[in-house]
Order: sequence, then C-alpha cells, then structure tokens
Amino acid sequence: MEHCNRRAFIGALGSAYATLGLAADPTPTGDLLVAQVASQTNLGSLINARAIAVGLNAYFSAVNAAGGVAGRKIALLIKDDDLNAAKMVAATRDLIAQPQVLALVGFLNTGGLAELAKENIPGKAGIALIAPFQGNRNIVSADNFFPFRSGYADEVSALVKAAKESGKKRVAIYYYDTTFGPSMSQQAQTDAKNVGLNVVANVGVNVAPDKFDENMRAAVAEIDKATPDAIIMAAAGRFASEFVKLILETRSSTAEIYSMSTLPVDDIVKTVGGPKARGTIIAQALPFPFTPSLPLVAEYQRVMKAHAPDAALSYSSLEGFIGAKITTEALRRASPNPTREKILQALNNFGEWDLGGAFVNYSRNGRMGWNRVELTIVRADGKLIR
Repeated sequence: MEHCNRRAFIGALGSAYATLGLAADPTPTGDLLVAQVASQTNLGSLINARAIAVGLNAYFSAVNAAGGVAGRKIALLIKDDDLNAAKMVAATRDLIAQPQVLALVGFLNTGGLAELAKENIPGKAGIALIAPFQGNRNIVSADNFFPFRSGYADEVSALVKAAKESGKKRVAIYYYDTTFGPSMSQQAQTDAKNVGLNVVANVGVNVAPDKFDENMRAAVAEIDKATPDAIIMAAAGRFASEFVKLILETRSSTAEIYSMSTLPVDDIVKTVGGPKARGTIIAQALPFPFTPSLPLVAEYQRVMKAHAPDAALSYSSLEGFIGAKITTEALRRASPNPTREKILQALNNFGEWDLGGAFVNYSRNGRMGWNRVELTIVRADGKLIR
C-alpha cells in the first residue's frame, strides 16, 4: 500500500506536470525561450525536479496570462540529464548552441553544476544560470551563476549543530554516492568532530537502480549495527524516503533523523505515514511555503492555485516559482529585445532586489541569494512546522 501511495503521489505530480505543458524535448513555442536541465525520471531527483518545473511554469503561465513581458510570452524548454554530470554538461552545451535560448534556470544536479562551474561554461558562453538547486559558494560563485537558495554545506552544519544541542551522543551519517552525497558526508564528519559528536557509522549507498532494494537494505543494516541515537541523511528522492521506511523497521527506529532539504516531505509521509515520520527534522534553504507570512509566499500560493491547482505546495515548487520570478524580472529589465548579454547586464545591475520579503543582491562584485537555513519538523499529520 505504501508503494501504491508513493506511485500515486508521483503520478499526481506527473499529471500537474503534463497539464502545465512541460515538454522535455521538442522546443516549445514562445517569444522568449529559457531552459532547464533536471531529471524527471531518475529515482534520486524526479520528485524535486518535477515540482521545480511546475513552479517555474506556473509563474511563467501567470506572466503570460497577464500579457507576457513587453507583450511577448515566455516558454520553458526542459532537458533530462538522468542526474548524470556529463549529461548535464552535454545538455547545457546543446542549449547554449541554440541562440533562441536566452537564459538557463532551475538546474538540478550538484555534480553537473560543479562541472559547469569548473569548466566555466556559462561564463564562456555569456549566458545566465539563474536559481540553480544548489547554493554552495564553490559552485555558485562561478561566472554567471545567480543563486537563490542557501548551500547544502550550510544545511548540514545546521543539522549537526541541532543534533549536538539536543544531547545526541552516537551519530550515523547516511548518504547516497552521487552528486552532493560524498561531499556532504565529509562535511558532516568534519562538523561532528568540531562540535564533539561521536560518528559511529558513515555509510554510502550505491545508486545503481537495478540493485536498489539490495543496496538499500545493506546500507540500513550497516547503520543499524552501529546503534546510533541520531542519523544525518544526505540523500534525495527514493534513496531518502526508502531509507526512512527501512530504518523504522530496525532496532534503530528510535534514532532521530536529521535530513537535508532534498528529502521530499510528501513522499516520506506517503511512504511511512505521518505518525511514523513524526519528529523528522529537515533543514530548509528557502522561505516556508505553507503559510503566507511573506508577500512572496502569498503570491506563490495565489499563482499555484490559479495555474497549478492540482499540484501540492512544496519547497521545490516554491523554488521553481522564485527562479521564474527572478528570470522574468531580468527579461523585463532587458526588454524590449532581450538578449543573453542584456539579461546578464540586467542581473549584474540588480543590486538588492526584494522579491516580497526575501531578497537577492546581485552585482558584478558578488551574487548573494536568500542565504538562510531554518529547521522544520514533521508533525504526526504529515505537515511541517518550524
């Protein structure tokens, strides 16, 4: 039944995705074309990637319904990289080779983003990469990256600090061996040592899809053997939600779970149920999307209700919404005839810009986004509280 629930959730996301017209390859029609690379098929990314795309297109749909940008509609082109770094690089190069693609937005794949930064691909191409699903300074400080979210390293540090402050003594680290997993495992070990926490296990799971069940059970067994009283999790998608399900079947079920923002909350609740998910602590790198305490979030909720009514509110769809909002403002400032160069010029001259109670500050001397981390807790009814 739990697997059926998860499939139903993913199916609902897919329905919302299709309703919004998010095509993965042929090029959509529209006067102003922007592009995303993220995998809606890989087990480690599909839930977050689809939600980001829903948020992106919901905002663009609202803009288009109001007349577009200087009378021109925005269209979103999406490419799937299977959460593979080399494929993200190849897909990005392909997009750059299409002169009608004016900007890049909402990329998800830490390994791929690291390669884009290392090779300075957006910088050399003279194209903006806006609001990637990554905030680590070693990546987003590269030329032409315009971040919004806080970094994964900041999230991990906040989780380790919280475990220490709650009196935990025996901490296990669980991570998947792709994208951000290995580096965040190392970050957690370093932070734990600095605050005096005892790391009793550091276990990575291989992400080969054909051995998913076997690899997951082996990783869970290794962590359970260490009898931790807290688990810091650096994984995403099914590698996160399935881990929680399996660890709850062991003697380590009482260990408190601390997760990065990559954990899909709705998926974990559907996988194990709200009462069992209760108490899971999740670091968040974005404003809280479920109550309209900020004008930005109130706007997001209105737009989602109007343009993606079948999609649940989530941090990931809010992230897509924010990326689209920044992109649209850059297109407006670069109008009436936006080009890649004009969009970059506009972004580099943003200065401090208020999205609605949340700010970015972009200039030629530095590009800073939200830059905050807060901890949320899953309630017994599956809702998040701060």
